[in-house]
Amino acid sequence: QVQLVESGGGLVQPGGSLRLSCAASGFTLDYYAIGWFRQAPGKEREGVSCISSSGKYYADSVKGRFTISRDNAKNTVYLQMNSLKPEDTAVYYCAARPRACSNIAGLFDSWGQGTQATVSS
Repeated sequence: QVQLVESGGGLVQPGGSLRLSCAASGFTLDYYAIGWFRQAPGKEREGVSCISSSGKYYADSVKGRFTISRDNAKNTVYLQMNSLKPEDTAVYYCAARPRACSNIAGLFDSWGQGTQATVSS
């Protein structure tokens, strides 16, 4: 049974950092792409970053500030978020699909429950 569990969200001041974790079980990261998406109130879910065996991808809005990585031994994917801005406030979700990355949420098969990240002074 595929399961994804996010953690690491919280409240941080502008310019601060958070590290989100996505712990996977029921499958091996080697053969899957893991994407991070976010959804702010009243807005559509948007792709933030994705990692697969082919590489790493970032939305333009987070390039240079966010870093995605994975630890295969722990079957966990991380999203390091630096220089956070109020507009980064959202619920962050990780999702899995076989092999290839995508920024289209509908192409991902499995989703975590989400973790709230709030950037505010």
